[in-house]
Amino acid sequence: MKTLRIVELIKSDAVDCDVTVKGWVRTKRGNKNVAFIALNDGSCVASIQVVVELAKFDDETMRQIATGACIRVDGRLVKSPGEGQGVEVQASSIEIYGTADPATYPLQKKGHSLEFLRDIAYLRPRTNTFGAVLRIRHAMAFAIHKFFNDRGFYYWNSPLITASDCEGAGAMFQVTTLDLNNPPRTEDGRIDYSQDFFGKPCNLTVSGQLEGELGALSLGRIYTFGPTFRAENSNTPRHLSEFWMIEPEMAFYELEDNMELAEEFLKYLIGYALENCREDLEFMCKMWDKELIERLEFVLHNDFKRLDYTEGIEILKVSGRKFEFPCDWGCDLQSEHERYLVEEHFKRPVILVNYPKEIKAFYMKQNDDGRTVRAMDVLFPKIGEIIGGSEREADYGKLCARIKELNMNERELWWYLDTRRWGSAPHSGFGLGFERLLLFVTGMGNIRDVIPFPRTPQHAEF
Repeated sequence: MKTLRIVELIKSDAVDCDVTVKGWVRTKRGNKNVAFIALNDGSCVASIQVVVELAKFDDETMRQIATGACIRVDGRLVKSPGEGQGVEVQASSIEIYGTADPATYPLQKKGHSLEFLRDIAYLRPRTNTFGAVLRIRHAMAFAIHKFFNDRGFYYWNSPLITASDCEGAGAMFQVTTLDLNNPPRTEDGRIDYSQDFFGKPCNLTVSGQLEGELGALSLGRIYTFGPTFRAENSNTPRHLSEFWMIEPEMAFYELEDNMELAEEFLKYLIGYALENCREDLEFMCKMWDKELIERLEFVLHNDFKRLDYTEGIEILKVSGRKFEFPCDWGCDLQSEHERYLVEEHFKRPVILVNYPKEIKAFYMKQNDDGRTVRAMDVLFPKIGEIIGGSEREADYGKLCARIKELNMNERELWWYLDTRRWGSAPHSGFGLGFERLLLFVTGMGNIRDVIPFPRTPQHAEF
C-alpha cells in the first residue's frame, strides 16, 4: 500500500479507505482499552491521531511505542469524532522501525528552551517550532530561485575558496594544507605559502559579489545563492560565522533600478510565504511572535520610503529620542536608529541611500560630492538592515584611487580591475543574508534558530 504523508492525509477529502502512515511518535495516551498515538512525519505542524484497540496488539509492541519512536501504521482512515482533527487512523497493524528510551530521549512532551534545543540541534527539527522554521526556510529558498529565474537572471556559482577579501575587513577563515605544527618558512622566517596547495594564502569567501560582478558584465543579470563565512568573534543574536547569501548583480542597472528590484524581491518573498506557508506562519505567530503575520502584511502592502542618509541623520538628531549609540553624520547607523526610522517615524520600510564613503566598501560608486557613495540599505521593522547594496564603481581610475586610499593590495584584484579596463559598464547589485530574511519571516529572535546547524565562536558541533 502506498505510504501517504500526513499533510496529504489531513488535506485529503478521502475517508473510509485503507492507508499506510509512517512517522515519529509525539505522544501516547489512553486507557486500558484504547491507546491514542499522535504521529508526525515532518510534513506539517499537525500530527495525525492513530487509534489503537489494545486487545488487537501484544503488550510488548505497545510498550515500545513511546515518544520519539519511529513506527509504520497500516489502518483505516476515518472521520474523527474528536475536536481539532478532521480524520484519524484506526490501526490494524503496527511495525516499529526504531525505539526511543523514555529515560534518555531528550524531547519528551514538555516545554524546552531554545538554548537547550541548540545543544541537541541534530534532534530539534522534530519539534513543531523547528519543523515549521525549516519548512519556511525551504519555501524561501525555492521562491528565491523562482523569482530570479522568472525574470531572466542566471544562477551564478561564485567560488567558496578565494584569495580576495571582498569587504576589506580581514575577518576570514584561512584554508591551508600546510602542517600547522611545522609550516615551511622563507629565509626571512615567514610562512612559505608557495608550498601550500594553491601556492598562495587562501580563505573561505565572505561574499560572492566580486566574482558575481564578472558574471553580470558578461551575462547581463546573475544571482548567487550560497554559503559565506565570517571569522568575526561576534556572539550576538544577529551574527553567524557561516551563513547563506543571495547576491544579484545586474549590468546597466543604476541605483534607482537596484532599489526597485530589492523592493520587488522582498515583497515577492513575503507574499510567497503568506500564500504557501500559512499553517507554519500561524503556528509561529501563536507560539513566538503574535504580531508576525501583521508585520509581514505591513511590509507587503506599504511602499518603501526612499531616504537620503543625510536627511535620515537629521531626523534622528531632532527626534528627541535618547539613543544608546551616537548618530552624527559619518557614523554607521545602529539597529536602534534604523528601527526608529522604520517603526516610529515613517511607519513603513525605508531604503537609505548615499552613505558616507568612509563607512562603505571600496567598490561602491562615488558621488560627485566626493563625500558619499551610491549605497543603499533596506531597513525593516524589528530587525533593521535586511539588504545592503550599491551601484558599483565603473570608472577604472576612481576604483584604483579608492583601493590605494584604503591600502588594499591592488595586485590581488588585478582581475577585478580588468573589467573596468575592457568594456566597463554601469552595474549594480545587493546582498540579502538568507538567515536575516528568515528571522523576519519566522519571527524568531535569534539567528541561530533559523539554520539547521549554527556555526558561531566556540561552537561547531554536529
